[in-house]
Amino acid sequence: MITYDELHDEIHEITEISNVFLYLIENRKMCDSQITCDLFFKYVDKVKNHLKTQDTAIYSLILQEGDSKAKDTADNFLSGSIEIKKIFESYLKSCSKRNHPKLLILDHQRFVTETKEIFKLVLDRFQHEIEQLYPLIQSISGDMRKVA
Repeated sequence: MITYDELHDEIHEITEISNVFLYLIENRKMCDSQITCDLFFKYVDKVKNHLKTQDTAIYSLILQEGDSKAKDTADNFLSGSIEIKKIFESYLKSCSKRNHPKLLILDHQRFVTETKEIFKLVLDRFQHEIEQLYPLIQSISGDMRKVA
């Protein structure tokens, strides 16, 4: 079971990590610090876990119990999730080694620009979840506290 409060807390924490990380990477020297690297992989793990929760808990409820409009919305979010995951994985391959959590930054300015774009994509997605997806689930389930 997951609650709306837990989802909002996840989004809030990811947003905080994002803000701190974006601040740190403006300084090239900070990009090479272990703390920055750890923060980056914490962000990655939290985003992936959040998207996985969406996939496993939320879409199935809408697809099982929603009307055709709700199902179309779920399909759109699911398609968006797949696309975000592809973009996110491509970004990760370009700037890190997952087996040995380390950032690989050859072009600092490019890394900062790409990171801002990816983080904005994720944060925009979260905004859409809050504004569109969560109210839809609440209308289907009738539960204002528990998502699934």
